[in-house]
Formats: sequence, C-alpha cells, structure tokens
Amino acid sequence: MSLLIRPATLEDIAQIEAIVEAAYSPYIERIGRKPAPMLDDYASQVLARRVHVLAHEKTLSGFVVLIDTEEYLLLDNIAVNPAVKGQGYGRQLLDFAERHALDAGYPSIRLYTNEAMSENIALYLRRGYVETHRVEENGLRRVHMRKALS
Repeated sequence: MSLLIRPATLEDIAQIEAIVEAAYSPYIERIGRKPAPMLDDYASQVLARRVHVLAHEKTLSGFVVLIDTEEYLLLDNIAVNPAVKGQGYGRQLLDFAERHALDAGYPSIRLYTNEAMSENIALYLRRGYVETHRVEENGLRRVHMRKALS
C-alpha cells in the first residue's frame, strides 16, 4: 500500500477529526481535560492550507498541521490513527514537516506538547529537538521544543 502526503481538503475533515479523537482521547484522563488538538477547528486549518494528510487513496492514516511564522515553522499538531501505530507513519509526517521547513528556508522548526505527554517529549528529544521552555497556556502545561535545521 503506497501512502502519499498531500494537502488536506474539506472532504478529509471527518477523517481528520476521527484521527484526533482516537489519538488524543487517551490523554484526557492524564491531563484532566481534552487536549488542545481536540478543540481545534480543522476546517479553518484546512482552508488556511496548513494541513497535510498521509493518505492511501481516500483513507487517511495521519496528518500534520504546519503554521508559518516570520522566524520558524510551527509544527502545531501531528497525529496518527492509533489503528496503524508502529508502522512509521508518524516518522514520515515528522520528516515531511522538517523538509517543508527547510524548503521554506526556515532555520528551525518548533513545536509544543503537553507535559503529561511524556512519550511524545521523549520521541521529539530522540529526533533532535531540544526543550526551550515550559509554560502554562490556556490552563495547559506545555513543553516548547525547537530543532535547528541545516
């Protein structure tokens, strides 16, 4: 099965939202509320051309939300359907985000994650991201991370 990363369309919204629900629901109890990605307006993100999906024909396995800033590319969200976890799809999406940042001429890519998502923090550290700071934003304790690109 060949997978393609492509810009998301409005027709993808239902599958994107299903992936978000499946991927982030397990964190509700740990965080004490819905994680921020569960509250995002994905139609607006798609219309702003910020979302890319990992797809086989019309079936999505994951997606990434990338936001351009003046100084860096923000990896706002990355999620893979837990049903296909462990097949390298998250790595493909992360590679895509980093290539996208490089192609756009950014010196770095940044992200943030909830501090309760310790497995995500560990994954990003293994990928060369470094923690820059921790803050509480909108009632969520976030770990901000950065990766220099070359």
